[in-house]
Amino acid sequence: MNQKERMLAGLPYKAWLDGLAEERMENKLRIHEFNLLRPDEKEKIDKLIKEILGKTGETVVIEQPFHCDYGKNIEVGNNFFANYNCTILDVGKVIIGENAQFAPNVSIYTAGHPIHPESRNSGYEYGIGVTIGDNVWLGGSVVVNPGVKIGNNVVIGSGSVVTKDIPDNVIAVGNPCKVIRQITEDDRKYYFKDREFDVEDYK
Repeated sequence: MNQKERMLAGLPYKAWLDGLAEERMENKLRIHEFNLLRPDEKEKIDKLIKEILGKTGETVVIEQPFHCDYGKNIEVGNNFFANYNCTILDVGKVIIGENAQFAPNVSIYTAGHPIHPESRNSGYEYGIGVTIGDNVWLGGSVVVNPGVKIGNNVVIGSGSVVTKDIPDNVIAVGNPCKVIRQITEDDRKYYFKDREFDVEDYK
């Protein structure tokens, strides 16, 4: 098993061997090109982001700047939106469902290093995949750590650090991120806290 195979299997691997450094450089060049495109070059932006990512739905919007390691290890469903300064360390697989929304400065980390300094100084690192369900909204500056699974219809509050799995249909916040309550049918009529919609076409 070479180092790339070890990386994708979630095993300790060395990131500079077996062509991995070259793959990252190739992606960095694509990311550099993407981040320097003019905002009005929409066709080029749409085409290039679909070349960078491993799998996408029809509609994908990622605001510049965006950063990732390999790109091909990221899969997003249809109607995906990521605001400015999204960072995805995709040495492990990152799978994101339909209708996901990321606020600015969201970071998803599959990469990590051993805790013990001697083990860490060996150069070995790891990548453990992250899975995010359908209809998920990650607030500003949310960090998702390796190995986390976030369920469907979840809202993660701004500034949260998600270290453990989050079930479906909840609001979760904090560092470490914890569930604070279920999302219920009563939430449908509010657009912000206790402010009710004054229109009917939101339903």
